[in-house]
Amino acid sequence: MRKSISILALLWCSLVAAAPLLAADDDFDSLSFDDAPLDEPIEYPDWFKLSFLNLREDLQEAVQGGKRGLIVYFGQKHCPYCKMLMQVNFAKSDIVTYTRTHFDFVATDIWGDRSLTDLSGAALTEKTFAEQQQATFTPTLLFYDADGNEALRLRGYYPPYRFRAALEYVADGHYKKESFREYLERADPPPRFEANDLNEQPFFAPPPYVLDRSRIAGQRPLAVFFEQGDCHACDVLHSGPLLNDVIAGQLALLDAVQLDMWSDTRVVTPAGVRTTARQWAGELGLFYTPTLIFFDRRGQEIIRVDSVVNFYRLRSVLDYVLSGAHQRGLSFQRWRQNPMPRTDQ
Repeated sequence: MRKSISILALLWCSLVAAAPLLAADDDFDSLSFDDAPLDEPIEYPDWFKLSFLNLREDLQEAVQGGKRGLIVYFGQKHCPYCKMLMQVNFAKSDIVTYTRTHFDFVATDIWGDRSLTDLSGAALTEKTFAEQQQATFTPTLLFYDADGNEALRLRGYYPPYRFRAALEYVADGHYKKESFREYLERADPPPRFEANDLNEQPFFAPPPYVLDRSRIAGQRPLAVFFEQGDCHACDVLHSGPLLNDVIAGQLALLDAVQLDMWSDTRVVTPAGVRTTARQWAGELGLFYTPTLIFFDRRGQEIIRVDSVVNFYRLRSVLDYVLSGAHQRGLSFQRWRQNPMPRTDQ
């Protein structure tokens, strides 16, 4: 049977309250937090590299120092998700030791005007570099290997267990032979559950999942929720943000479906391709649940959220999708500078 959200909400509140007793790794706490903009700017750890933002020189110094590569951090001063990275993940001595052993860590501000030289030698500002690299959500981390190749990209905040896996995936060279999704599946195979062992919501359309918009445009944008059973982050999403009246009202203006990321459920994608949920998720490179992907009426991807998400970030993403800003060529970053009213289309 599908989970009852009312009961789940009560159970989840109890679990969060008891998190320190139940989870030594405090991954419960790292999923549910107030994501309103911070009043005070965050502070970086003192072990971050003091960089002149010449990434070519930074990478060269990292390699000369015996490191495996360079991590470039895209953040902003009042970002609660960035604070979680600093005060939860980087509060763990094993994560800090491993990061410092294998990488140099360079911080940039997505709204910053400092001059930066990228790995190609091009000179630009932090703000321009962030938009160029599609640092949609902060923190975004780009992992570069010793040759200057991008080994992995993390958009948004991930709890400690997933962050550790990302560090090891790059440092141990697994990126050279398999995707991060494949690495995670091999290291920790996903649980197998019944098709209905997911959280229920009234706005999810029932099967069959014929999402084709390649021939006839949809009436509204489409939201695809990729989830799985036994997923704490999925439970937090459903027992928190999705129960909020504002979020529910926004989602009522979209078409929405829910797919088990590891299932063989048949799907016709927005591009008109017949496949399964598992195959489609693999082609999309998904490795985190829940992942929310939004498509326009013609079936083109607008934006995706594939990291921890709470109320303010989700509301902002939904506002962006409903505003039609993507149709005017505005990235999420540019739209946030001057958000326009939604068009409900």
